[in-house]
Amino acid sequence: MEKLKLAVLVSGRGSNLQALIDACSAPSFPAEIVLVISNKPDAHGLTRAEDAGIPTLCIDHKNYESRAEFDVQMTAAMTTFGTELVCLAGFMRLLSDEFCAHWHDRMINIHPSLLPSFKGLDVQQAALDAGVRFSGCTVHYVRPEMDSGPIIIQAAVPILADDTAASLAERILVEEHMIYPEAVRLIADGRVTVTGDCARILDHTAPTHSLVNPALKFGSITKF
Repeated sequence: MEKLKLAVLVSGRGSNLQALIDACSAPSFPAEIVLVISNKPDAHGLTRAEDAGIPTLCIDHKNYESRAEFDVQMTAAMTTFGTELVCLAGFMRLLSDEFCAHWHDRMINIHPSLLPSFKGLDVQQAALDAGVRFSGCTVHYVRPEMDSGPIIIQAAVPILADDTAASLAERILVEEHMIYPEAVRLIADGRVTVTGDCARILDHTAPTHSLVNPALKFGSITKF
């Protein structure tokens, strides 16, 4: 089976990278990681990749005068390894318009909110401050505007009465580790097409129940 070639970009601990590494270790998984790049030499994600026998590269953004020059170096490296899909996994750098255009519909990101709500940083605290009843995470195609682009898959996480930003983030992270590999699987299987601002999933099956928070006191309702 010919597998989709992934390059994963990380800046930190790389927990979503690890989820992808674990998924790709299964012989039946339709993708493989051919390169991991970090802009930080001490990123733990590099260690995770090295432990898994995956080629790594540190391209320190501080060594480049412009964002465009930095992005050119990343594209050159990924092209050398035959990259077909770029996965951002906690990559804390804004990308140039040219980079996004080059990898258009070939680059995805995971974000810890239910986009298009709560873009940017500190999104769990923003959700708590807004008083919403659900948060979650989103895998989406990347566009030049931060945290925008066609949505591939989302997971909803109910906000609990005693939640802090940290406890909410921890529960969301569990879902991130499940939906990121699933998004890659869908793409690798050829089940995702992009039309305008929307990603369409072939043979898409939606949940048959609704979620309500706070839970209804009477009647049929999913228990959290």
